[in-house]
Amino acid sequence: MFFRRFLSLLLALVATAFAFPAAAAAIVDAAAVKAAQARGAIIWDMRATPLYRKGHIPGAVSIGDAGAVLRNPVTEDFIDTAQIEKILGNAGIDPAREIIVYADRGSPFAYFGRLTLRYFGADNVSVLHDGIEGWQEAGNPVETADAQRPAVALKLTPRPELIASTEDVVTRSKSGAVQIIDARTSGEYLGNDVRAIRGGHIPGALNIPYEQNWRDPETNAKMSRRQVPDNKGAGLAPTDALKALYAKLDPNKETVVYCQSGVRAAETAAVLETLGFNKVKVYDSSWLGYASRLDAPVERETFFNVGAMNGRLASMQRKIDEMEKMIGELHTNHGAKPACPAGKVC
Repeated sequence: MFFRRFLSLLLALVATAFAFPAAAAAIVDAAAVKAAQARGAIIWDMRATPLYRKGHIPGAVSIGDAGAVLRNPVTEDFIDTAQIEKILGNAGIDPAREIIVYADRGSPFAYFGRLTLRYFGADNVSVLHDGIEGWQEAGNPVETADAQRPAVALKLTPRPELIASTEDVVTRSKSGAVQIIDARTSGEYLGNDVRAIRGGHIPGALNIPYEQNWRDPETNAKMSRRQVPDNKGAGLAPTDALKALYAKLDPNKETVVYCQSGVRAAETAAVLETLGFNKVKVYDSSWLGYASRLDAPVERETFFNVGAMNGRLASMQRKIDEMEKMIGELHTNHGAKPACPAGKVC
């Protein structure tokens, strides 16, 4: 009896010692970030440099506006891997380490950071959804001085199996072998808001704008109208509400999420992972890539009217020219000296 109990205990200890570490949570809170800091995790601030220098999590590194720095400004695809190796390496952002990424509360660019790191080899990367606001609301300090980490020499190997390509989406959407979520606005989905060569959506795609993952999807609009004092509404919705939001989808079926260029889709993909969807891919090229593939079928198809756009631009330029002329005349008249009265020395 004693020997059997001893053997069971020994086997349990061996199993624990060689167990694989649990997968990193896709989305974490401020308390988890503090715990990660204590473990020596890398903290990456995805925001533009001026915002970073106004206040960031102590020790957080920055490369500036990562969504702009790491992507081609025209295609919005990743720049060359060699360039990304240099940029991340110089900042000390090593995908082999535990990493927390953040931006403002609810920002999809934080999730783009997670997608980038996972695509280039990271397995232990999480997002602080509540961002810098959530960090401060939890009573944590910020710093304004640029944080520095030792540079690292990186050799990144992309993992294309983690994202969907245009060819994959065109082929598999026709067969119905995959469920597709369009994370763009309803205007983009319906072809009323055209932001590529064509408007509309991938046939069969379910439109769930990424803001629907928030407690209040109208937060950004309300802030722009000054109807709310802050972005607390962009906090993640409760789990039950999120489950109801995606109730029409099968968690065990492959799910592809797309938007305009993969950024908004990255947020929805991470939310789906937290709900137990185990075959989620971001269509990285998203609508920019799909719309330019003219043989790809589109529902609610509309085309971008270049002539109309040029006409509007020309009209705007004429108005600008007229305003500049008026301002110039006002400046000239205001600066002109008054006539000198007779008999006076001016």
